[in-house]
Amino acid sequence: MQPSSRVAAILGPTNTGKTHYAIERMLAHRTGVIGLPLRLLAREVYDKVVALKGPSVVALVTGEERIVPPRAAYWVCTVEAMPTATGADFLAVDEIQLCADPERGHVFTDRLLHARGLHETLFMGASTMRNAIADLIPRCEFMHRERFSQLVYAGSKKLSRMPGRSAIVGFSVENLYATAELLRRQKGGAAVVMGALSPRTRNAQVELYQNGDVDILVATDAIGMGLNLDIKHVAFSGLRKFDGRKMRDLWPNELAQIAGRAGRHTQDGSFGVTGEAPPLDEGLADAIVNHRFAPVRKLMWRNSDLEFGSAERLVASLEERTDDEWLTRAREADDVQALKTLIARPEIAQRLGDARAVRLLWDVCNIPDFRGISHAEHAELLGRIFEFLHETRRVPDDWLARQVKRIDRTEGDIDTLSKRLAYIRTWTYVAQRTGWVDDESHWRGATRAVEDRLSDALHQALTLRFVDRRTSVLLRRLKQRESLVAEVNENGEVSVEGQVLGRIEGFRFRMDETATADEAKTLQSAAMAALRPEFHLRADRMYNAPDTEFDLTEQGGLMWGDMAVGKLVKGSEPLKPIAEAFVDADAGAEVVQKVQRRLQHFIDRRIAAQFEPLLAMSRDEAVTGLARGVAFQLLEGFGIVPRAEIADDIKALDQEARGLLRKHGVRFGQYTIFLPLLLKPAPTRLRVVLWGLAQDFDTFPDSPPPGLVTIPVVEGAPAGHATMTGYREAGARAIRVDMLERLADMLRNENSRAGFEANPDMLSISGLTLEQFADLMGGLGYKGERAERPKVKAAPAAAAPPKASEATAPEATEATTPEATDTTTPETAAPEAPEATTPEAPAGDVEPAATFAPETMDEDLVGVDVPTGLENAQTPEAPVEMEVYYTFTWAPRGRGNARPRRADGGQAGRAEGGQGKRNEGGGKRPAGKGAPGKHRGQGKGGNRPQRPDKADNKPKTYSARPEKSAKVDPDNPFAVLAALKDKS
Repeated sequence: MQPSSRVAAILGPTNTGKTHYAIERMLAHRTGVIGLPLRLLAREVYDKVVALKGPSVVALVTGEERIVPPRAAYWVCTVEAMPTATGADFLAVDEIQLCADPERGHVFTDRLLHARGLHETLFMGASTMRNAIADLIPRCEFMHRERFSQLVYAGSKKLSRMPGRSAIVGFSVENLYATAELLRRQKGGAAVVMGALSPRTRNAQVELYQNGDVDILVATDAIGMGLNLDIKHVAFSGLRKFDGRKMRDLWPNELAQIAGRAGRHTQDGSFGVTGEAPPLDEGLADAIVNHRFAPVRKLMWRNSDLEFGSAERLVASLEERTDDEWLTRAREADDVQALKTLIARPEIAQRLGDARAVRLLWDVCNIPDFRGISHAEHAELLGRIFEFLHETRRVPDDWLARQVKRIDRTEGDIDTLSKRLAYIRTWTYVAQRTGWVDDESHWRGATRAVEDRLSDALHQALTLRFVDRRTSVLLRRLKQRESLVAEVNENGEVSVEGQVLGRIEGFRFRMDETATADEAKTLQSAAMAALRPEFHLRADRMYNAPDTEFDLTEQGGLMWGDMAVGKLVKGSEPLKPIAEAFVDADAGAEVVQKVQRRLQHFIDRRIAAQFEPLLAMSRDEAVTGLARGVAFQLLEGFGIVPRAEIADDIKALDQEARGLLRKHGVRFGQYTIFLPLLLKPAPTRLRVVLWGLAQDFDTFPDSPPPGLVTIPVVEGAPAGHATMTGYREAGARAIRVDMLERLADMLRNENSRAGFEANPDMLSISGLTLEQFADLMGGLGYKGERAERPKVKAAPAAAAPPKASEATAPEATEATTPEATDTTTPETAAPEAPEATTPEAPAGDVEPAATFAPETMDEDLVGVDVPTGLENAQTPEAPVEMEVYYTFTWAPRGRGNARPRRADGGQAGRAEGGQGKRNEGGGKRPAGKGAPGKHRGQGKGGNRPQRPDKADNKPKTYSARPEKSAKVDPDNPFAVLAALKDKS
């Protein structure tokens, strides 16, 4: 050291600009060397110096990387690799407090004691080194620097609540990976930085963090050694580490070195703990905040004046002790262990005949154990390399090529790639040594290329595993408050910034199914930020869309095209449901209100159009009194009410009231009071939905297919379902109420006491087979007796005898049911239907049946009477073909008559007339004194001929029903036709 050489120590906590000051001082000289504790930091400083001076004058020398241009003036190195005999004007050593490190301390101590620049020497580090430096280097100048920013203790934080721009520090690979995996799910990912990473991988990972692709950095204590990163908070996930020999607690100054990475320049920082790490002791936290630590008392030392006369003398010089009170002999390092192992082998010992061989062996033993395998395996590899160098002075190209080729594979997981990267570092180190390979340039390039490929593959593997680019990109955009543009393709997929987030269904966003629960919040926030403009545009288009684009499902869903945009919920009145919009709340209140208003307008207009006759009747002020009560009950029944439920009100209606209701389309049927226009498919479908809402059903029953006269009875359907669908249950099937009234008109002309057969018109109007029709009649209160008879062809129409019913049936009576004719006394007579005793008879309230094709019809099942005189028309040899026919008689329950059984075993004929509360079409069976076959005007002897002394001397005809009223309802076409027939 020249007398004019300046030696200075710049001491202080982190974030004081010490390294930056050293770089400035080095560049102020013509030449300089700076030694750094990590090759990662060395690469960072090298890039800075190159940016200032250019690559032609800057060299980078580390164990695995050597870039030395011909005119190199500034050398950026790791402390172990820094040249000390270059005669540089300036020399600096960073993190000089590592002199106390058990593993590498002896190297830093050697540089402290012996490395000097010609004009200036700087040592940068913690203030704990002041006393040791002052005693060991008496002429050293000291400069103290304070932090540019404050450092505060923030306590313990959960990973899910970790603030942005944080670094999570762990001390094992397993801990780092587990933390990064959790952060991927919660924060979109994390960058991973470890000392074992290659500079290329490390830089790529740091770039992820620095450019904001991820907001969290997961690292080992490597970040404590001067890496300049934009970190606001440092959290320790553990407070113990393995130091190469054992697990131990981190020293306070080590914690401070790492925590000091938080806060850059004038920006304040914080530190704390997370995960399973216990909170820091109050005194320890205060020491870190105020930078108060016990001074270093011992520096690790190993003799650097080695003797190479023999292996034994080399070992002895390495184990030499010192008497200096500041120095203590370092523990046995890996290179000394390898040396002792190799010289114990005979094949190696016999080669150590001179100092050159001993020096060569020591150089080989300095190859670090990058692979981290067992001590014996590492020594085996070093012995092989030494043998090559001792015999041929070169590592054979073919052998080295095989070693490199075996590693040059980029497939595999993170652990596999990390191992290959560690292996290639060994051969990179070998290639960097001068004279160890034939073509140094080739092998340095070849090993560097393999390391780069493995580094890129490892970076990609780390990113794929620990970074969700979709979530991280969205988080960055949201943080930067940039305008996010959402794209919705024809399949409804939503993408933001090229990342598919999910699907849009109407006005609701459905996240990608692959997203985890932890990612949901981020995706929802990003999607809403991007989709709000899209939702507003959709809401405007929907609000201006015609009603033809909307529809109502059978479960009360509201559709806009093929998109579900809402549903109906129960309102204050049955015909005033409320439209509830399916809109994400994050879309904004304006969108929600606009969509809901449009849906409400649609359903209000749909109800007004489909139920216009019913609503007009309810608003008609002329409908008053009892008629308004009936109108109100029709309104509550959505236009259909079984007559039995309002029988008394119907009886009490006068002609004027009936006329008012008929003007609004009300039909007074024998079984049902209804508005025919509301039996159409569209009103029926709407009625079932509104009824389901009024009944608070979770699932609404289906409405029947349109156009069917009868349908099978729906098992398990709620009470009233058949009525709401426009049908009445009768046996195993239900018949549409308007067709039931037409059938009732036909049955009114039949003699139900004597019995009658179904004619083709009855079968045609019901669309049923004879067996099905018999079951239907049983459900209406008729008893059908099944029989067989020979089948014959029908005679010509002119010769066909009149049917029994035509021959015996007089004029249609005013009774609404067959048993209404048996009115022996007022007390025992069946309740008369008001419609039967007035011009407003039920038959006249139903329009004539329209022509339609029955569902099923078998002409062979229609019974035909056998003409007189043709009983023996068939020859005895011809087989007799039989046909089935039914004879129907009125047999309501409660009179002892057997009821037809339904196919499911239940009784099929539960007509209203056979129940406690019955309508006019099914009153109680007459309680006449005569036998069932006796009718009004009969004595005990049955029918008797008219006496000759009576008027006109004509025999008197007796009827099964009372005589019809003389009045004829002009509005009833069936009544008018019957009257004309009577006159003829």
